[in-house]
This record gives sequence, C-alpha cells and structure tokens, in this order.
Amino acid sequence: MIKGIDVASYQPEDYGTDGMEFVFIKITEGRSYENPKWVAQRGTAREAGLVTGFYHFGRPGSMRTQADYFLSKIDLVPGDLLVLDWEDPGIGNADKDEWIRYVQEQRPEHKVLLYCNVDFWLNRDTTSFAGDGLWIAQYHGSPGEPDIRYPWCFHQYTSTPIDTNLGDFESRAALGEWAGR
Repeated sequence: MIKGIDVASYQPEDYGTDGMEFVFIKITEGRSYENPKWVAQRGTAREAGLVTGFYHFGRPGSMRTQADYFLSKIDLVPGDLLVLDWEDPGIGNADKDEWIRYVQEQRPEHKVLLYCNVDFWLNRDTTSFAGDGLWIAQYHGSPGEPDIRYPWCFHQYTSTPIDTNLGDFESRAALGEWAGR
C-alpha cells in the first residue's frame, strides 16, 4: 500500500509531501465554487512528482453542468485522476452515476472515481457504481481495512492532522501505470 493525502482550500498551498505518493485536490463545488488555492496546490504535487487527482464536491442540481464546470477548470496531463465527492444527501444514485458516466465520456483517457464514506456506500448507494474505482472514507478501524466488501482503490482513514489515505497499489509507479501516466 502507498500513502497519500487530499487537500482543499483550508490547507496550505505548499503542503508536506514527504512519504507521499499521491494527492487529491479539491477544485470545485456545485456550479460556482472554485478552490482559490488549487493551482498552487497542484504545483506542489507536480513538483514532488506525485500522482495527482482532482475532485468535485457535488451538490444538488444539474450534474452535467457541474461536471462541465469542473472539467473547464483543469489542464489535465496523462495519469490525472478525476473524482466525484459524494457527501451531499440531496444527490441520489442516478445523479452520482450520471456525473461519473458523463465525465468518463468527456475524458475517456482518465480514470474517474467515486469518493464517499462507508455510510453512503452501504446505506445510500443502490447501484454499486463507482466508475473506475472507489475511494472510501472510514476513520475508525485499521488503515487499509475499511468495513466494505467492494474492491476499493483508496481508503481515507484519518483527518488528523490532514486527510490521509492509503492506495491499494504496490508503488507510485504501479499507481501511475494504472492511471495512465
């Protein structure tokens, strides 16, 4: 397993990358919010050679409009990962699935994943559709052992002092190869 973090506007632009192999960066939320630090946060990731993912925090409303807004902000390079952050209870399964499928159609050369917590996955999800991979959040239990049976790619296991994740990959190179780097 490899270690990584995720960052948003409440983290610094120049965050610690020692011992990290990947990072996920929040770019957008809904149809109008853009993380003002994401470009600099991407620069930190690129400078450290980390595999980089970008995520959109979904809100109720047109999922295609939100996906277009998200995609319009990013200058993608091979191996970048794209993620829907599914935490708003106002977004149903059809909406979640629509966002993922639409982004897969728009950017077929990139892996598109779903981020959610164990409660959403076990109690709200009815389709078991996570696109190209599942990034699951669960803070209790052992790192790398979320309480689900579905295959996962990333496990966010703590938010202290920063959202920290394990990737189910042998190395950064293996993750990069899977991601199409």
